[in-house]
Amino acid sequence: MVGLPWSTIALLPRVQNAAARLVMGLSACDHIGPAPQELHRLPVVHCIKFKVALLMYVAENRLCPLYISEVLSLTLDSSTSVHWQLRSSGSSSCTVLRTRNKFSNGTFLVAGPAIRNTIPEPIRAADNIPCFKCDMSTQDTHF
Repeated sequence: MVGLPWSTIALLPRVQNAAARLVMGLSACDHIGPAPQELHRLPVVHCIKFKVALLMYVAENRLCPLYISEVLSLTLDSSTSVHWQLRSSGSSSCTVLRTRNKFSNGTFLVAGPAIRNTIPEPIRAADNIPCFKCDMSTQDTHF
């Protein structure tokens, strides 16, 4: 769902709002505004990126099937010259594959590493999955 056009993703909040009305017991005429906050629901785009980030965390820590972890390559950025040293040197980042078309940018092999690289290092270094989820949910910046 990462690479889908906005016109397709824009329909998903309607489904979430209908589910929120059902769970909260609201009628079709009631205002839906406060329901998502009460249900602690993320906007659709952030929810998709959160799930991909969680999958990347699980794959990086080998908590998933081996075939998923093996396709991801972790590279360590290290520079020998102090003059050319980047801010990211010394931190680990995943290699983001280059693609020829826009459709391929939504695949897990491309979108996963790209989303993972946007997560701050302290959050990526979480000890376990509940800590990672908690750190991601309390993060102020969105991907």
